[in-house]
Amino acid sequence: MRYLSIILFFLLGACTQVEEKPSYLKVTGITMGVIHYSITYLDNEQRNHQLGIDSLLKTFNQSLSTYVKDSEISDFNNTGKLIYRSPFFYPVLKTSQEIYQITSGAYDPTVGPLVNLWGFGPGEKQEVPDSLTIMNAMKNVGFNKLKFDTDSAHSQQEINLSFSAIAKGYAVDLVATFLERKGVDNYFVEIGGEVICKGVNPSDQTWQIGIFDPRVEEDPTKQRAAIATIRNKAVATSGNYRNFYEVDGKKYGHTISPFTGYPVQHSLLSVSVFADHCMTADAYATAFMVLGLEKAKGILEANRELEGHFIYADELGNLKTYTSDGIKSAILVE
Repeated sequence: MRYLSIILFFLLGACTQVEEKPSYLKVTGITMGVIHYSITYLDNEQRNHQLGIDSLLKTFNQSLSTYVKDSEISDFNNTGKLIYRSPFFYPVLKTSQEIYQITSGAYDPTVGPLVNLWGFGPGEKQEVPDSLTIMNAMKNVGFNKLKFDTDSAHSQQEINLSFSAIAKGYAVDLVATFLERKGVDNYFVEIGGEVICKGVNPSDQTWQIGIFDPRVEEDPTKQRAAIATIRNKAVATSGNYRNFYEVDGKKYGHTISPFTGYPVQHSLLSVSVFADHCMTADAYATAFMVLGLEKAKGILEANRELEGHFIYADELGNLKTYTSDGIKSAILVE
């Protein structure tokens, strides 16, 4: 019996298979014409969701991309009115209105003509416009000139909508929702630098992201200023350190103030906003770059749903940081 037990032990051991854990999958691609995306996720059924993600992003572009001539937003800009054809247009208008009001107009999706005027639009020549041209363009800036409800939008004035400061974040949220509906609980979604994370990474650790150093253009060795450890949060970063041009020794950044019509000039160099939704984080990051350090801090302190990490220059030009209390433990400044 002793030998029989040993034989049975080895036979049963040989038949027992060690179940392999599912591995993380990664898909990458391009959306909105030139914007790269990278998505890492754990699917227990090991399904590749790239076709579904690309289909979703294509439909999204057909709604909100100004590069698509027959998109919903292009139709609105051409006619001044729109009856929605997709589920995407009303939510982005509603969120835009809320943040426009909270930031007293610092986030304004009608600022597009000014962005183009300063040469930061597609194919625009980068040059400093004269004050009269800016003043005329300002007449058609103001989100409050737009009227909308759950079915349609219209304006009596020739405003031009652009959701470039919120669209990437919105797309990130939509992809995250798509994955969750597929039963995916651990994922990292990044589109054009805007991110949302849930669960844990392939090393079974909380996800981490890097925050760029604003001096990277001047010194390529200064790639990263901080590391953020995030769980079940979205983060969007805005700054003028990559997209600018120089005329007669003066730099002009791509963040245009809807209050003045001119590029912002202040000490705030980079803004990273943390929120539950990436669309929200994306819009606030732009608004904070318009408002500057002190006003941005005031909004953060009044809104418990937001956290922020700011990089700014002091009076001597030295880099300083400000991190809101709720996110301090998750930020490692390098």
